[in-house]
Order: sequence, then C-alpha cells, then structure tokens
Amino acid sequence: MTDYTDVIAKAKVKDIDGFRVKMDTLHTFLCEYNEKVNLTRITEYNDYIQKHVCDSLLLGAAFQEFTEKKLKICDIGCGAGFPSLVLAAAYPLWHITAVDSIGKKTTFVKLAAEKLGLANIDVFTGRTNELNRKAEWQNRFDIVTARAVATARTVYTDARNFPKTSGRFILYKTPEQLKEDLPEIRSCASHKNWKVTEIFELPDSAGSRQFLFY
Repeated sequence: MTDYTDVIAKAKVKDIDGFRVKMDTLHTFLCEYNEKVNLTRITEYNDYIQKHVCDSLLLGAAFQEFTEKKLKICDIGCGAGFPSLVLAAAYPLWHITAVDSIGKKTTFVKLAAEKLGLANIDVFTGRTNELNRKAEWQNRFDIVTARAVATARTVYTDARNFPKTSGRFILYKTPEQLKEDLPEIRSCASHKNWKVTEIFELPDSAGSRQFLFY
C-alpha cells in the first residue's frame, strides 16, 4: 500500500487523519459510481492515491505559503474532482469552484462533496470560454488552476478574465508537456513572466509533476 505521509506533510495538510479518512471514503464512492458512469480509468487504490490524491496535493507542496490563507480557487475542467475535491478536503480555508462542461462529471463532484461533508466547494457546469465573457466570473479568483485539460495557452485564453488583479494561474504540467507549453505561453503578448516550479516526484515512481505559473 502506498505510503503518502511525506506528500501530506509537504503539502501542509493540518488534519492528517481526517484527510486520510475522506480520501478513503472518496475512493470507495468513486469506485461505486464509476461502475455506473465512466469517470476515470484510475480506480485501483494505490494508483488512486498516487495519481489522483498525491498529484492533486502537490499544488500545496509547491506553494506552501498559500495553504493557510483564505483563497478563492477555480479548477477548470475538474473532471471527477481532481484536484477540486482533494484540495477542498486538505485546505478548509480555500473555497473551490469546480467547473466542467460535462454534466455527468459535475454531478459526481457535487455528490462526492456532499458525501465528504465539504462545505467549501461549489460545482458549476459550463464552458470556460463562455463563462469568461460573463461579468460575474471576471476578476473573481485568487488562483485559477487546471490539471490534464488542455495546453496552457488554451486554458489561459479561455479563462484570462477569471483571476483577480492580484490573482494568478497555476497549472499542473509534466516536464514533457512544458517543453511545448512554456515557449508557447510565453509568446502571448500580454504575459511573458510565466515560470515553472521544481520537479516533484509522485510516490513509488508514479510520475513527475511541475507547475506552470505567473
């Protein structure tokens, strides 16, 4: 069984025992729901911990200074709730808005949030590029994130109005993805100060993660 104690510690999760219970509950619910609606191919417990839970948590590990702040976070293309559900469970001071265009996925995230007793997450079904044009979605979030959704340039273009003036994009990427994404996003006329974090390794050599941000 994968030991992810180090990842939890680096991510500055305070209620470690409570967090573990929530992640185990989420795994059970995900497996049950996945039999009815195809949400993810990653359901085996160790894979789930490594590639969903730990990977989601790495945002907190990479940006530890944010873990104790009250922040409004938007997760674009939330899918089955990774990282939305994990971040909401790990950081109760964060308010997560999970967005996806596919209703079966947002329905699951809503049900999972209720099952986990997460009051700090809202779920919205819609297309980012359409929401981006609506006043109520503009200048709204401290952090806009996305994981396994699209190229950085596409995510930025579709949601460029979401962050507050002092807000930022923090995008989940692999080192391989960054070889193409970084030069492309830096070519955008409005933002050239995109940076990357160090490389973070998932437990049991399950993969590598970096974050692209400005």
